[in-house]
Amino acid sequence: MDPDTAWVEVDGVPLPIKPDLVHYLLYKPVGVVSTTDDPQGRPTVIDLVPATTRVYPVGRLDADSEGLLLLTNDGALTERVTHPRYGIEKTYLVQIDGSMGSKALSRLTAGVELDDGSARAVGARVVEAGRTRSLVEVVMTEGRKREVRRMFDAVGHPVRRLVREAIGPITDRRLKPGEWRDLSLAEVRSLYAAATET
Repeated sequence: MDPDTAWVEVDGVPLPIKPDLVHYLLYKPVGVVSTTDDPQGRPTVIDLVPATTRVYPVGRLDADSEGLLLLTNDGALTERVTHPRYGIEKTYLVQIDGSMGSKALSRLTAGVELDDGSARAVGARVVEAGRTRSLVEVVMTEGRKREVRRMFDAVGHPVRRLVREAIGPITDRRLKPGEWRDLSLAEVRSLYAAATET
């Protein structure tokens, strides 16, 4: 824990109590990059939230992907959400080419070899099956660069659309692309509570 931060315990869950901490939940649109600054001049997630406090994206969604992204100046929470050892699950809805069979689905959870090592989903299920397009829900606890897309490529089903629907217990189907809101204290607490070091 950060020694410069004061902590309080709520129902057994330690929470930082620095008064200047902010926590935003953003629906990142396609075409926006998950960085604080982009040398290519593309719009960034920082452009979409208030500029009153300097915040940073928690993890990333590539420019072609959309969905929920946290932005905060809470370093302790950022570490817990992004580091795989804390086991915070991120849930994605993935539209793919073709119909995904049980063998390809099993490979996602058993693990597939990528150029930077093995990658596996902790959960995968077909939500909607079609002959030319299907929807698959995938749950991950790590977030390497374009990892979900590369996993689906590896099992023969290129991704057409990728939406992050949940970060641990946090979800919000009312947010539209480009919209944001503050996390409630209860939601911040739920993220800390979900981060169980393994």
